[in-house]
Amino acid sequence: MNEQELRQTILDVLGEIAPEVDPATVPPDKDLRAELDLDSMDFLNFTIALHERLGVDIPEADLPKLFTLDGGVVYLQGKLGEAQ
Repeated sequence: MNEQELRQTILDVLGEIAPEVDPATVPPDKDLRAELDLDSMDFLNFTIALHERLGVDIPEADLPKLFTLDGGVVYLQGKLGEAQ
């Protein structure tokens, strides 16, 4: 999965968790929780959905790496690379 596909997957999952969010307005370097008003349960559902969609394990200690769109892309690229 290339970077653009991974970015789109993250945005798709965010759209499922927060359907009122316009993916075009998601800032790549800002904290998604604050920018999109995600509570802890929303963020947990986001990470579970990423796990299910991509088949990667996301340990609790790594959750801060998913706080931004750019951070999530970098983190998940690494996790997907490990799985190959």
